[in-house]
Amino acid sequence: MGMNPTRPTALGTSGVVATPHYLASQAGLRVLQDGGSAVDAAIAANAVLQVVYPHNCAAGGDAFWIIYDPRDGRPVALNGSGRAPAAATPERLRERGLIRMPMHGPLPVTVPGVVDSWHEVLARYGRLGLERDLAPAIDYAENGFPATPKLCQTIGEEAGLLALSPAASAVFLPGNAVPRMGQVLRNPDLAGTYRSIARRGRDVFYRGEIAERIAAAVQELGGLLTAEDLAAHRSDWVEPLSTGYRGYEIYEFPPNSQGLTALIELNLVEGFDLSALPRRGLQWQHLLVEAKRLAFADRDSYLTDPEAMAIDPRTLISKEYADRRRRGIDPRAAAPVHPAGNPAAGDTIYLCAVDRDGQCVSLIQSLYYAFGSGVMVPGTGLLLQNRGAYFSLHPAHPNVIAPRKRTLHTLMPAMMLRDGRPCLVFGSMGGDGQAQTHLQLVTNILDAGMDVQQALDAPRWFSGALIAEHGPEPLLMENRFPAELCAGLEAMGHEVVPLGPWEAVMGHAQAIMLRDDGVLAGGADPRGDGIAAAW
Repeated sequence: MGMNPTRPTALGTSGVVATPHYLASQAGLRVLQDGGSAVDAAIAANAVLQVVYPHNCAAGGDAFWIIYDPRDGRPVALNGSGRAPAAATPERLRERGLIRMPMHGPLPVTVPGVVDSWHEVLARYGRLGLERDLAPAIDYAENGFPATPKLCQTIGEEAGLLALSPAASAVFLPGNAVPRMGQVLRNPDLAGTYRSIARRGRDVFYRGEIAERIAAAVQELGGLLTAEDLAAHRSDWVEPLSTGYRGYEIYEFPPNSQGLTALIELNLVEGFDLSALPRRGLQWQHLLVEAKRLAFADRDSYLTDPEAMAIDPRTLISKEYADRRRRGIDPRAAAPVHPAGNPAAGDTIYLCAVDRDGQCVSLIQSLYYAFGSGVMVPGTGLLLQNRGAYFSLHPAHPNVIAPRKRTLHTLMPAMMLRDGRPCLVFGSMGGDGQAQTHLQLVTNILDAGMDVQQALDAPRWFSGALIAEHGPEPLLMENRFPAELCAGLEAMGHEVVPLGPWEAVMGHAQAIMLRDDGVLAGGADPRGDGIAAAW
């Protein structure tokens, strides 16, 4: 079974911050204790993660927010994702001999959206301002932090990519060597960037000297991003999508996020009486996996920038559509393939925070792949995302690249309400695994009766192609699942691939439960380096 790395549930009455790194959780908690809002705490924790978890997030990436404030009385959402360069067309990229978007280098770099998102959420919901919120991150970037085993492992795996950037290798490969566990790493240029943003606001990043440095670095390497692309950026306040599940309302982020995928899954599963099945047993897991496969067939066929979608997202999450699609699930066997329906007939971090006034924040932020594009802008300490790699170059694909278009994002923060009041703030990193983790967390809590930390600790599965030697949809399962359950799934037609007991591919999820008695219960995923910090 291996070492049990589970955490205790963090209980408090005045606030909770849950992140995938203990230093970030502590930084967010200190902001709450200093009088900051949940939004202030989330920004502080996010910025610290950009320093101490740089393989998963950076100020050169994107962010998606779902926020509940008692003054609003409903969840609101901010799309802090950037757009493709104005010069990005499939024809221009194919002229370079490309048949698909490259994963690294300057071409998949899109406009970073997170810094503008900080400005937007602070203007509506913040109390302390960026100078206070960014202070912990500035300190860790300037004076250093000890590298965790997970960070050292990822640096080792990506050393070849990092070595291509002199600025990145100076930070992450000191002395041209992979750092050892506990070695102190510093990024003083990033500290200077944060100070500039804190003192001068978003414009220094999108219209000032930082913007000029970003554009120059990308163009010098042959990329398409320009200073004009950065200056044109804006975040957008949007309406989250929701569906009912067992008397609760689940809120997810709308397209260009894949958030509605989890809502499709839950709509499908709601039609089955899980309470009549052995808890988390063979039939239970089979139904969830098949719901995932149906939902992803729709995701891959329809989701992209909402301005380019041919289908109203609300159609895909209607109960009527779920009733039709559910007929494609055989309770006794896995389907060889699930086609898309006809609605007309990673690397990432997730964190959450709740303050004493009931403000709730669900925030997810990413570079896409580990260390993103691998491009670090000289003199800034900024790693740039490779989110544009998710675009297609096929002209008929819904997510084909186009000027100033937002790509489909796997990022999907979430929130659950009961009778109009938040009761769970949750999410996970993990690329395509995010919607699958959401499904498993919600059913663990509402159908299996688990508390928040138990739901995070439970063994997980991941359906999809990650390992080249397997078929298109292997079912990856942590080996803490009973052997007889795995064998039963194999007999039903699933290609089960056993993994270790605590696999990062299953996501680093965090969650905060708002109990009826006023207690806040926070949980952090044992697959990461995080904790839930409460007071």
